[in-house]
Amino acid sequence: MTSPIKPWIFTATCPSLLGTVDVVTRYMAASGHYVDEIHSFDDREAKRFFIRIEFTPQSDDFSPEKFAEEFASRAEQFQMEWELTEPNHRPRVAIMVSKYDHCLNDLLYRHRTGQLNIEVPVIISNHPDLEPLAKWHDIPYYHLPITAETKPQQEADVIKLLEQYDIDLVVLARYMQVLSPDLCRYLDGKAINIHHSLLPGFKGAKPYHQAWEKGVKMVGATAHYVNNDLDEGPIITQGIQQVDHAHYPEDLVAKGQDIERVTLFNAVRYHVQKRVFLSGSRTVVFSN
Repeated sequence: MTSPIKPWIFTATCPSLLGTVDVVTRYMAASGHYVDEIHSFDDREAKRFFIRIEFTPQSDDFSPEKFAEEFASRAEQFQMEWELTEPNHRPRVAIMVSKYDHCLNDLLYRHRTGQLNIEVPVIISNHPDLEPLAKWHDIPYYHLPITAETKPQQEADVIKLLEQYDIDLVVLARYMQVLSPDLCRYLDGKAINIHHSLLPGFKGAKPYHQAWEKGVKMVGATAHYVNNDLDEGPIITQGIQQVDHAHYPEDLVAKGQDIERVTLFNAVRYHVQKRVFLSGSRTVVFSN
């Protein structure tokens, strides 16, 4: 079935109870809403149910207010927390970056070509290097240098910018700074970070060179929500690729950056499309 009307997104979570799928799908059918895509998951450990539906109203006079009024009593029976997202919702995303440009470049390209349905009203960096790239895209660029002594004021300035630009999501596109606990709390659940995933764990300068010296056989990347545990927030996406003895350090860097780009893009895309649910320290991700 096709329709010129673009789909709405319904997301919900509630305790694990009999009839959770039925109460949603029965309402959709009774109200004349065609279900284009549906995902659900019941977490036995957390005793929590999650559901995401893309649906197309079959009449031109669809009213989200009427939907909310009619569905509220049904949701209340299941203690259901739910949200309705309109077609072409475009979250306002701030990108934070240091000197590496591969993730920033990729996000801006996908934004420009429509692969990411977002607005990027501001880019924030602790270095001036990538300002020309921001100017080419006609996006305001703020250089906020940081030292141990100026870190509290710098992070306060970051928060001011996020509030000034009414930001919905922050993407750390290789922002090479450890965020303070206060900033992590402020960004809890609304900031995504990307970092390399190498085993054994290689920290500090030139991790790919360290990995090459140990003869690693795979490289990868992890995108996760920011919290106060360094690089240990709830994971959204991961990528991996095998390598061997013929890959030199520069080859590992190139492959690693490729994986970082795609992994971060998918994490942002899933978040924007309401495909990610937080479940304690874990995530439920309805990928497509």
